[in-house]
Amino acid sequence: MTYVASYLSYGVEPQTRDLNERLRQDGHTVLVPRMLADKDLEWVIWSGEIEPTGEAFTDLSLIGAVILPALRIDRAGNRLGQGGGSYDRALPKLNAWKIALVHHGELTSEPIPHEDHDQRVDAAATPDLVVRFT
Repeated sequence: MTYVASYLSYGVEPQTRDLNERLRQDGHTVLVPRMLADKDLEWVIWSGEIEPTGEAFTDLSLIGAVILPALRIDRAGNRLGQGGGSYDRALPKLNAWKIALVHHGELTSEPIPHEDHDQRVDAAATPDLVVRFT
């Protein structure tokens, strides 16, 4: 059994419900983030519900890939998020391949400003394209 961390999309984010459900159908255990009071994330096994419920998943070493949201990604893998830093604090705790989902036009050749604590992603996916970064 493989573990994939994903997210539950909302608003204008790329839709993840079908992706998450397909991962489950293919035998993967899907984990989704739950935000804590301090804006850190913990991971919960997704049961298909709208909100993450249940106990926190603590064996983070089992997570092989993480799918995360982004507002924009540059060609170096720098990710612009919503500004809270939740993923930038969560990602270093995972030894997982990281891919951000973005819409058309949100993958840019213009460098995104970043700081030392900002976490890069290994790849970005649009509806028609997957780009891996080195």
